[in-house]
Amino acid sequence: MLLACAKRSAALSTFDQMLQLRPADPYALASRGHVAAQLHLTQDAIASLRLFTAVRPDQAAGWFNLGYLLQQTGRHDEAGPAFERAVALDARLDQAWYGLALVLIHARRFEEAAVALQKNTALQPLSPYGWYRLAQVWLALGQPGKARKVVAHLGRFEPRVAAQLQRENTAALAAAGGATDATH
Repeated sequence: MLLACAKRSAALSTFDQMLQLRPADPYALASRGHVAAQLHLTQDAIASLRLFTAVRPDQAAGWFNLGYLLQQTGRHDEAGPAFERAVALDARLDQAWYGLALVLIHARRFEEAAVALQKNTALQPLSPYGWYRLAQVWLALGQPGKARKVVAHLGRFEPRVAAQLQRENTAALAAAGGATDATH
């Protein structure tokens, strides 16, 4: 009820009281993590989600949420295993594939990032974010032909995003003219 009325501070206090009575209550831990994140209490949210994933290691959403917050705080080395656990538990979690791809891009592990982004775009074919990053990864791997195909595909449903990608990467996309790339 408190969350429905946007009384997040009061909700956080209620979850804290619940956790005093039942420290390992998964509902209270997950909810506390969610509310703390909304209140920009990121470290508190991470702590709650770490406890939640310890209590309920079988919950993909908990691992995804933990990975997301870790990634947002620049802790990519910690976020990666959380996203990996999330997709291992639920391979249909498109956002976890995207988060994992961002971690892999940050680590300059572009081939692995391409795999994660291909899974993300297969699950979420009309979301431009995965496609945008996939084109960037193809460019990083020296495969402008594949990147151009992504730009063309993106142009069919998100022309503004495709145009932005084209503007940001004009030289790289023009590389090798119309040469085809080696496939992986």
